[in-house]
Amino acid sequence: MADSLWLEEPAPPLLARKLDGRADVEIVGGGVTGCSCALTLATAGLRVRLHEARTVAGGASGRNGGFALRGGAMAYDEALSTLGVERARSLWELTERGLDAIEELAGDAFRQTGSLRLAADDEELAEIESEYQALKRDGFAVEWVPTLPRQLQRFKGAFRHVPDGAIHPARWVRGLARQAAEAGAELREGSRVESLDQLEGSHVVLATDGYTHGLLAQLDAVVRPIRNQVVVTEPLNELLFPFPHYARRGFDYWQQTPDRRLVVGGKRDADPKTELTGEEAVTPAIQERLESFVAELVGRVPRITHRWAGILGSSPDGRPLAGPVPGREATWVAAGYAGHGNVLGFVCGRLVADAILGAPAPELELFDPARLL
Repeated sequence: MADSLWLEEPAPPLLARKLDGRADVEIVGGGVTGCSCALTLATAGLRVRLHEARTVAGGASGRNGGFALRGGAMAYDEALSTLGVERARSLWELTERGLDAIEELAGDAFRQTGSLRLAADDEELAEIESEYQALKRDGFAVEWVPTLPRQLQRFKGAFRHVPDGAIHPARWVRGLARQAAEAGAELREGSRVESLDQLEGSHVVLATDGYTHGLLAQLDAVVRPIRNQVVVTEPLNELLFPFPHYARRGFDYWQQTPDRRLVVGGKRDADPKTELTGEEAVTPAIQERLESFVAELVGRVPRITHRWAGILGSSPDGRPLAGPVPGREATWVAAGYAGHGNVLGFVCGRLVADAILGAPAPELELFDPARLL
C-alpha cells in the first residue's frame, strides 16, 4: 500500500548550499514552519541552517488532509469567550493574511475554494449556527448553505468559510524550501538532531510540531503528539466534494483532489487513547471506520490507493506555542497547531523569524510559550 499521496509526487532537487562555520540561526524541522522561518530569515540576510531528519515535508507537512483553514482549533465564538474580542479577531485576521500570503507564494499548490463546516446532529447544528452568527457579526466572510446537496443530506446544516482553501501540502512546503535555499539558507535533509547540544547557531528554532518529543523536557510536558489517519481512494466518477469539508468538530474531514480522488481523514475519537502517540502507523480500528465513512459519503467503498498516518502537535489550551522558550537564551519554539499547521505553521514560522530579526509582531503574544512553560 502506498504512503502519502502528497509525498509520492517527485520532489524537485534543492539548491545544494553549504554554509561555512557558525550559522546565525539553526532550525530543527523541515516542514512548513521551519521552511517559512528559514525563508524569512534568509531573505533578511541571516545565515540559516535547517536540519530535517527525513526529507523536506516528510513529516506532518506531507501527511495531512490538505486543508488550508483560517483560525485555529477553537471555533470563533469559543475564541471570543476564551481570548476576548480583540485577541480572537487578531488571530482570525492573522490567519486570513496568512492565506493571502500562501496564495501569493504557493502557485498551483493552493486553490482558494472555501471550506464547509457541517453539523452531524442537532447539538452541532446549534454550535455552527452560533459560530456563523459571530463571524458574520464581526465582518468575516461566511455563507450559510440553505440547501445541502444530495451527497450531504445526512447532515443537519452547514456554512462556508469563504477564504479557506485546498492545498497540496508537500508541493507547497517544497516550494518554500526551494525559495529559502535560493535566498541563501542551507537545508540539510537526513540530518537528525538528537540533542540541542549539537547545534551551534546564535539562535535555535524548534519547528517540529508533534515530533518535538525528546528535544526539550519543558516542551515534552505540553506539546502532545496526536496521530491522525487518512485514506485516499481511486478517482471517482463524479466530483462531489471539490473543497474541504469537516464535521463532528473536525473528527471527520474530507475533500476530493482535482483528479477526483477522495481524501478522508479523522475518526481518531473512535480509539482516542491509542491515537495519543508519536508512532506513524495506521491501525485496523481507525482504518475500518474511515472506509465505512467513505461508503456513507459515496454509497460504496472504491479501491483504496493510499493509507497513512501523520503526527500533529497539540497544546493544553489549543493554541500553538510560538516564541522564546523561557529560561533558555536564544532558543525559540513554534509548535502545537492542533491540526491547523498548513496555515498556522506558516504564520508562526514567520512570526518567530520576525522576532529574531528584532521586529516582533504584536500577534506573537497570542502564542507566547511562557503561558504554559
